[in-house]
Amino acid sequence: MSATTQGSAIERYFKISERGSTVGREVRGGFATFFTMAYIVVLNPLIIGTQADSTGGFLGGGDGPNLAMVAACTALVAGVMTLLMGVVANYPLALAAGLGLNAFVAFGIAKLPEMTWADAMGLVVMEGLIILLLVLTGFRKAVLHAVPAQLKTAISVGIGLFITVVGLVDAGFVRKAAGGPLGELGVGGFLAGWPLLVFVIGLFIIITLHVRGVKGAILYGILGTTALAMVVEAVFSIGSQTNAAGELVNPTGWGLNVPSLPDAFVATPDFGLLGQFNLFGSFSKIGIVSASLLVFTILLADFFDTMGTMVAVGAEGDLLDEEGNPPGSQKILVVDSLAAVAGGAASVSSNTSYIESASGVGEGARTGLASVVTGVLFLFATFLSPLVAVVPYEAATPALVLVGFLMMQQVKEIDWDDLEIAIPAFLTIILMPFTYSITAGIGAGFVTYVFIKVARGKIGAIHPLMWLVALLFVLYFGIDPIKGMLGVG
Repeated sequence: MSATTQGSAIERYFKISERGSTVGREVRGGFATFFTMAYIVVLNPLIIGTQADSTGGFLGGGDGPNLAMVAACTALVAGVMTLLMGVVANYPLALAAGLGLNAFVAFGIAKLPEMTWADAMGLVVMEGLIILLLVLTGFRKAVLHAVPAQLKTAISVGIGLFITVVGLVDAGFVRKAAGGPLGELGVGGFLAGWPLLVFVIGLFIIITLHVRGVKGAILYGILGTTALAMVVEAVFSIGSQTNAAGELVNPTGWGLNVPSLPDAFVATPDFGLLGQFNLFGSFSKIGIVSASLLVFTILLADFFDTMGTMVAVGAEGDLLDEEGNPPGSQKILVVDSLAAVAGGAASVSSNTSYIESASGVGEGARTGLASVVTGVLFLFATFLSPLVAVVPYEAATPALVLVGFLMMQQVKEIDWDDLEIAIPAFLTIILMPFTYSITAGIGAGFVTYVFIKVARGKIGAIHPLMWLVALLFVLYFGIDPIKGMLGVG
């Protein structure tokens, strides 16, 4: 087959001319999207790969982090699902492990009593299957209209604030105060040590790149700060905060990794996390009510993020129809649902559509060919996983702070003069970082929303699904005293 014929086949399949694009634009758009969101290959391992579950186990089954394995599987699932989005849905939308979702899985699920990573990922798989069922049956509209839009916004803002706190704590910028109830700045109230200076410099680097509109600011910020950290370590030989037993021996040392050149930049990827999930394990560990609420919480965040992202990307590329829907929306939602399942099955958390895809559309991408290019680049990235193991917290966490800011910007969408939504939104946002629990924030918001409606005599305005979820959260919060009254251990 000649190059001309191949070009014609690609042209017809992806409808490139029909959507006012060219092959060159699609390729450029695919590269732009990849470099804008490639940071997730580094950040996802640092969020879920560094956290032990309630039993002390890490992803991959070892007694310590295996960041290279998590990075390889993160890139693999992102690559496969983004390719699928391009080929099946023909839409310039890339997918990867969702920020916020991964934090919820790491801190809100895996650390619950008796829960393992396999149990937590089983809930992610279940959530994806339920979303797929909702999409195929049309019930997604019921879920879409059940939760008030501003309460969904509050959830996103709260997760952004939570991610920011996680970043500041992991970097050591904020630490537990010796005599206070919450935290303090650095070590003893001061920014002591070279690693904290690297964090501050990295934060200003990534802010500078972002405000100057540099595409790929987050990725470049992580890489640049890691290089700076390597130079600092080579000159001053700072070492790690902890010894081999995990005990804190050097408060001004590096967190997580000591930055130094890896033995190899490229390695055969280890996909050992694939299939490491237990679909129903959580139900016997934490009970049906708690497990169901966790599934619903992941579903809520995942489902609405996708709806908003695919419309926003379509609007950027002038791809929406008269009713504001993108072409082939059903196929887009099906692929996104399968991505949630794939993320859980590969133990890298739910994969979802990325708003960073708009950067590719800004470069001219209008079809799924751009997603194919992005997907292939993610698959190549699976061979670069050794690089992740040299990134210290101080180089990666500035990105979490910026991501938190970006999510926090949505707070302006909340009507703070409407007490029926403002108070539940406030509790949702503020309780996530203060309780270190995304579930607690969401639950408080839902319960308070229903309570205020009832208090103001607006019972008829409460969606039946909101009644159900609020009741489940009441049971969730009161599970221990309820067990005591029932005499259950």
